Amino acid sequence: QLQLVESGGDLVQPGGSLRLSCVASGFTLDLYTIAWFRQAPGKEREGVSCISANSASTNYADSVKGRFTISRDNGKNTATLQMNGLKPEDTAVYFCAAGSYAYCSQYTQRRHDSWGQGTQVTVSS
Repeated sequence: QLQLVESGGDLVQPGGSLRLSCVASGFTLDLYTIAWFRQAPGKEREGVSCISANSASTNYADSVKGRFTISRDNGKNTATLQMNGLKPEDTAVYFCAAGSYAYCSQYTQRRHDSWGQGTQVTVSS
C-alpha cells in the first residue's frame, strides 16, 4: 500500500522558518514526482511546489518563490519543503502528494495518485 506521511508542521511567528518532511512507504519514491499543496480554512487547495523524480524539474507558486525550497532524498524515500520568511497567509494544512509524471510545469492535483494526511502550519504572533 502506497503511503505518504507528512511531519514538521507547527505554530511559528511571522518571519520564522519550518521544515516539512514527507516520508514514503510501500513504494519507491524515486519513480515519482512529488508536490506540496496547501489548504487554508475556507479556501481551495492550491499547489505550493513540485520536484520531479530526478530533481531536474522544480516549480514554485509565485507566492512562495524565494522563500520556500523543495528538495528530496530518494535514498531516504523523503521529500522536504524548507519554508523561510513565513507569513500569516502561509497558514494552512500542507499536503504532500506523489504522481507518475515527468515534469513540474503543470502539477495539478489530479496528476497525483497518493496523498498524505496533511500537517498544520500556523503563522501567527
